[in-house]
Amino acid sequence: MIELINKLEKNRTLTLDEYETLIVGRNEEYARILAEKAFETKQKIYGNSVFIRGLIEISNYCKNDCLYCGIRRSNRKCERYRLTKEQILSCCDEGYPLGFRTFVLQGGEDSHFTDDFICSVVEEIKRRYPDCAVTLSLGERSRESYRRLFDSGADRYLLRHETADKEHYEKLHPANLSFDNRMECLKNLKDIGFQTGCGFMVGSPCQTAQTLAKDLKFVETFKPEMCGIGPFIPHRDTPFAEETAGSVELTCYLLSIVRLMLPSVLLPSTTALGTADGFGREKGILAGANVVMPNLSPWDVKGKYELYNNKLTGGAEAAQNKAELEQRMESIGCKIVTDRGDFIKI
Repeated sequence: MIELINKLEKNRTLTLDEYETLIVGRNEEYARILAEKAFETKQKIYGNSVFIRGLIEISNYCKNDCLYCGIRRSNRKCERYRLTKEQILSCCDEGYPLGFRTFVLQGGEDSHFTDDFICSVVEEIKRRYPDCAVTLSLGERSRESYRRLFDSGADRYLLRHETADKEHYEKLHPANLSFDNRMECLKNLKDIGFQTGCGFMVGSPCQTAQTLAKDLKFVETFKPEMCGIGPFIPHRDTPFAEETAGSVELTCYLLSIVRLMLPSVLLPSTTALGTADGFGREKGILAGANVVMPNLSPWDVKGKYELYNNKLTGGAEAAQNKAELEQRMESIGCKIVTDRGDFIKI
């Protein structure tokens, strides 16, 4: 196992079987060694900086019916909302003085938000705050739509692939959603010029060490500028309500592996990690992550964008409590910085 870890650190690549071996053979010692190497690798490129992104959840309407998601179309208990253009811009107006230099507009696949609408919002954010980056996370769209969003000034796009195994993908999604289309969307985003983010859940139903190995191999070969990895957490109003949550420890182990394979990747310590473990956000940073995404959404909707049970919205997760987040990062030797936090190509 130590040989595999050293090989990954040196070559930034392993075979599919070797990734699976690394996953199956995980223990506390190997996790510690991987985390130390990953943290050191991150330090060489980004120093002790932790980049903050201001997350604005613009809509919890979604046309899709993914089996794991709390805002799935079939969830009649979900209290739906949409933010107006003025509300979105107000969130940015609040976030900029707090030090946010990246705004992330995230939402379900909501046909209400046309290209014209999103482009107008992006253009206005860029007009008001030309030193800021805009990240979009609005699901699958056509290549033409992605091109328009990019041309309007959007810098980054997050589209988690969820799983790189087609058979597994079909166990997590309804029949009308296509694994091949998800992969095509990611390819289109990268071809157009977005800093592109993919990612996957850890511990999702029917996941195996082999499917996780496929995720790692996909991330290695796709070479995203960003990669979001978080533990699966069930939602009470979905078909997976009774499924077991994913492991924080395995999630951090995989974060370390990704950092070693892609040394300069922008790697979030996700809200899901913080929800699953009170120290989860810090554990993710110590495992090699270097991004956190506090929530800038209006207070009256924060609890409505509930992808999984008990999703954090307060404390250090709230953008308005940035001081608490700064203290928590300083306690582990890291520092929140006011910076766009762009990907560094090496």
